[in-house]
This record gives sequence, structure tokens and C-alpha cells, in this order.
Amino acid sequence: MQGLEVFERGQLPRWAKVRQKLHSEPVEDVARAVAAQFERDEIRAAIRPGARVALTAGSRGIDRIDQVLRAAVEQVRRLGGEPFIVPAMGSHGGATAHGQAELLEHYGISEETMSCPVRSSMETVLLGHVEDGVPVWFDRTAYEQADAVIPVGRVKPHTDFQGEVESGLMKMIAIGLGKQKGADTFHARGFPEFHHLIPAVAELSLRKVNMPLGLALIEDGYSRLSLMEAVPAGRMRERESELLRIARERMARLPGERIDVLVIDYIGKDISGIGADTNVINRYYDGPLPHEPRVQRIVVRDLTPGTEGNASGIGLADVALRRAADKVDYVKTYMNCVTAKTPEGARIPITVESDREALAIALACCIQVRPEEARIARIHDTKRLEHIWVSEPLLRDVLATGRVEQTGELEDITFDERGMFAARAWAELADAARAAAG
Repeated sequence: MQGLEVFERGQLPRWAKVRQKLHSEPVEDVARAVAAQFERDEIRAAIRPGARVALTAGSRGIDRIDQVLRAAVEQVRRLGGEPFIVPAMGSHGGATAHGQAELLEHYGISEETMSCPVRSSMETVLLGHVEDGVPVWFDRTAYEQADAVIPVGRVKPHTDFQGEVESGLMKMIAIGLGKQKGADTFHARGFPEFHHLIPAVAELSLRKVNMPLGLALIEDGYSRLSLMEAVPAGRMRERESELLRIARERMARLPGERIDVLVIDYIGKDISGIGADTNVINRYYDGPLPHEPRVQRIVVRDLTPGTEGNASGIGLADVALRRAADKVDYVKTYMNCVTAKTPEGARIPITVESDREALAIALACCIQVRPEEARIARIHDTKRLEHIWVSEPLLRDVLATGRVEQTGELEDITFDERGMFAARAWAELADAARAAAG
């Protein structure tokens, strides 16, 4: 019986490891940076002795978020407040209180590590309505048990829409603290409405709940915490828009003009809300985005351990390895995708057993590409883009950008007896990604 080797239609090109020069401006001392923000008059005035203060924790894998929150807890106590933490992640964590608390534990956020209560609940209160009757939901625990709420979140370009504000403090207020009800309300309106609904809902929430400021975080091109700023409620919309522009300038992107096959080792919710950042792969469910590099086909090799089976976004790929498909937790994935009204995000691509089969099928699906001339790139994930494997036809293109240097010799794309990429190539890329993350 004929196997998938029928799709191997030519000699693969050689490839080499390269290194990108990305924006580098890391925060060296997190505790000191947080303390500096808590010296601002707005914070000192907001936290009175005995005030109960809720700090939010989201579902994203933000660099050193446990250190940020622990330092914030310490600063609230220093000012005489009584801190506690609430999850602000919409429907993530399976849309259960236990699931959201477990998700925070994976990021090192627990009552033991934070030295304060972590109060996880999916109950909400209705604050009112905006525009044409859109309900505004808010975390009941934060609303009833806190004298002040301080959202803490990363500002970055969103993967599903563009607007004056995208992912950031206002989205955390509008959707994160809205829990499953808030997330479902938003997604029922569709992503094209997010650019105006998020500010509208957030601003009503800011009027109804004492949220004197938010702590905004930005990462650099190496996914390291790069900027931290306490943003007053009265300037949140304006300042977050400015911070978004800074975040967009600092984020890492793939080099070159065209990639025929992009191999992604890992996708997951701890990498991006959509598994793989669409601002990096330049693709959404309905087709390519008008940015470079243009990517024809995508292979996904695995899910991150931190995503705990949530494979939302796997539908962005054309080919997936069996080990990725076998790890899908359908309850978590479907809850996420149904709430987001993007069932296509849960669609499983063509599924194969090995890297060799995946690469052959992806190349066979490309238009006007001969295997020996294919522009192939391999990355660990869309957050870590410093070290990349690129094929020889792509190498000339990326070196011409002036921000990429070749760090390894050209060598054959080889596979082991199971058809998986040679261990050395995998180990080097994985080690580089771990070093960047650490």
C-alpha cells in the first residue's frame, strides 16, 4: 500500500541557523520598577490604610508576571492596603473558577507564592449597558470585596482585530473582568465591533467601579518585560493607544518577504491568545494578512505544556503532527473557540505522524514551488524569534535585511528513523528558545 512518501517529490534544500537582532530593552529589576510606579501620587492617593485592593491576573504568559504581581502585592501592603488577586481572563481556564486558579498556578501565581488570597470566581454583576443595549459584566468578587481594583496587563497588538486600543488594560477590564458572560457578550457581537466596544465597556466600568489606575506592561523583541507604567484611569484610553504604538514597534517579526513553509514547533495560549500570533505569521482564518513575509503553508509540531490542551488556533495551520492533535483538550478548546465565535480555530489540519511527512505535504500544497528551491523557516514559537532555521533559498533574503546574521553552517535537512527532525537541529533551537525565555 502506498504511503505518504508519494508526496516527496524532490530534494530538499539545505538550511542553516540564523539569529535576528531584535529590540532589546529589558527591565532588570522588576521589584524596583514596580516600586517606582507605586511612588506615583495617583497610587498613593488611591490606596488608603485598610483599603481592600484587588489586583488582576490574566491568562497570558507574560514575562515575569509572578514577580510583577508579588511586587505589587508588597507595595499595596507597604501603603497600608489589604491586597488580593482575582483572575481576569474571560472564559479561559475552561470557564471555571477552579480552572482559572489552576492556570494562574502555572504562572507561579498562588496564595503561597503571592502571600495574599487568590479569589477565583465566575460570578459577575451587571454594571449597565452601552451603545445599543450591550450589557457590561464585571467580576462580582472584585466589585463587592474590593475598595479599589488595579488591572495589571500587557499592552500589545491583538491577533483578531485592529483599533485605537487592542490587547491591554481596557480589554482586561472589558472582557477579562467580565468573565465568561462578558467574553461571550463581546464575541457574540463579532471582532469587527471590538475596536469601539472595548473602550465603551471599559469606560463605563471605570465610572462604576473604583479603578484609579492600571499597571501596563510591554515586552521587547525578545519577549522580555521592557516597560512598566501606572496609567491613571482618566488617561487610560489615550495613554494605552500610545503604549500600543510602542509595543508594535518593539515586537519581533519574521524576516524576509516570502516563506513557502513555516514550521512552528509549539503553539499555545501561553504563547498567544490564538495559539500563534497572527501578527507574526501574517495569517488569519479567512486568509493572509497584507504584511510581509507572506507565508504559504504552516506546519504545527506540538502544543506547549502550559496550554494544557487548549489548542485554540490550531486551525491556522495546514498540517499538524499527530502528537499535537492527540494533546487537544476538546472541552477547553471548544469553550474558547465557541465563546470567541471562531469554530474554525478548533479545526484539526491534515494530521501526520512525522516531520518528514509534514514537510512533504506542506510543500506539495504550495503553489509554484519546487522542493529544492523552497523557502522554509522553522521557529520554536511566535514569541521567540531570535533563533530561526532557514533554508538556503530564504537565507539570501533574510541576510539582506541587515538585521540577521548566520550562526551555523548550511547542512542537509535530515530526519531520524522515525522521520523526525534530526535531534541536533531540534536541540539547538530548543536550547536557544529556553535561554531567551529564561
